Amino acid sequence: MITQALKRFLSHESAGGIVLAFAAAAALLASNSALAPAYEAFRQLPGEIRLGIGDGALVLAKPLVVWVNDLWMAVFFFLVGLEIKREFVEGELSTGRQAALPAVAALGGMVAPALIYAALNHADPAGLRGWAIPAATDIAFALGVVLLLGSRVPVSLKVFLTAVAIIDDLGAIAVIAVFYTENLSPGMLAGAAVCGLVLAAMNRLRVVRVEAYALVGLVMWLFVLKSGVHATLAGVLTAMAIPLHDGQGGSPLQAVEHGLHPWVAFLVLPVFAFVNAGVSLQGLSWGALAAPVTLGIAGGLVLGKAVGVFGSLWLMVAWAGAERPAGASWRQCLGVALLCGIGFTMSLFIGGLAFAGLDPAYDTQVKLGVLGGSLLAGIVGSLVLAVGRPAR
Repeated sequence: MITQALKRFLSHESAGGIVLAFAAAAALLASNSALAPAYEAFRQLPGEIRLGIGDGALVLAKPLVVWVNDLWMAVFFFLVGLEIKREFVEGELSTGRQAALPAVAALGGMVAPALIYAALNHADPAGLRGWAIPAATDIAFALGVVLLLGSRVPVSLKVFLTAVAIIDDLGAIAVIAVFYTENLSPGMLAGAAVCGLVLAAMNRLRVVRVEAYALVGLVMWLFVLKSGVHATLAGVLTAMAIPLHDGQGGSPLQAVEHGLHPWVAFLVLPVFAFVNAGVSLQGLSWGALAAPVTLGIAGGLVLGKAVGVFGSLWLMVAWAGAERPAGASWRQCLGVALLCGIGFTMSLFIGGLAFAGLDPAYDTQVKLGVLGGSLLAGIVGSLVLAVGRPAR
């Protein structure tokens, strides 16, 4: 009985978002209880990978939280890359007409939050580094909320939200590559480029063994890790080389995507949330809550996302002749735009890059802004969508 109930829960589309929420809540509880020392010790568990033998071996020694952020999240970015490729090749974004509306909405949903954040942090050069934090949407959380609302959200809006989130992820990947890259190593970049050429050649030669791509991708990850570019981007580049079709009616890309999705949804992302969402509230002052970084992130997620996504959608319909998602009212469009302000996973990730090595106070402000802003955006968006008659 319990096993069957668990299987039914895990098969539900919103299950990943629910597990992610529980992981974040567990991190908050652990970091604000007697378990706080054990929680921090867990985050800092040492881990080491040795490649080679003797003094010439390459040794990678990092604490658990860094392994999760650098290696485990590369798997998440690999899955994101697979989804992006599938959608752009033959999915909802495969034609310019289909992609135009969510693409413009996603762009507006990145620019408006960044402007709000920058307006509140322009006087602090260090704080300004976090301008991209509220520009991200967490597809697992946002889509999970929409699915829980059921028939109150038209199918067309669910597709629209998924497309916006995928394009948003693509934008976040570009932002990480361009703006959060420092101390580049030409030699390591050259090695990564060679791996990229090998992956492209394998695709061109119609190699369909995914294991071969994974092996080359792992080598690329090592080069990218040492290059100064964030290592997770190797996951995206590897995914782009996976063939969509094998010439015999099968799809290596979709097979990997479907097989990997449960591992990412129920292991990679919850572990990431658990090791990154913990923030101690003991001795928390109004100064931290009212800090420009905190307010910039929360304001960007709640107000910026709503204005950017909904405003862009309205302009495209009113001035560019685009069609509003079928069967969706403007109120429902506003509700989904608000849900785009749930920026949990990618926002925390970008926040960690933006303020790495700086004052630890920024880390606390990032977590407060992301958690508070995402929670408020989710609640307000859900209330807007819950009002009125269910969609038919």
